[in-house]
Amino acid sequence: MDLFKPTFDWIRHDWHSNPFRFVVEVVAWAVSIGCSVTMAITVPNPPLLALYPVWISGCAMYAWAAYTRKSFGMLVNYCLLTAIDTFGLIRMLTS
Repeated sequence: MDLFKPTFDWIRHDWHSNPFRFVVEVVAWAVSIGCSVTMAITVPNPPLLALYPVWISGCAMYAWAAYTRKSFGMLVNYCLLTAIDTFGLIRMLTS
């Protein structure tokens, strides 16, 4: 019994259905993990000016991927995160 075969089949199918989206999602995932690890390592003084634009870009990539998947919940979530964090970045830059 191959416990992970269905998962690997699903990943393979996802790659074949839209390779560009697959790469965008993997990059967005790496950005998300990278920002989280950087934040955790640098607390209590994380480099927000560097992290915020990268995080916002990752959220925008996820939003695009959700749109192409026709996933309403994910699209709304990542559009909202992009908007909230863009607002936060603007506030940080102007204060």
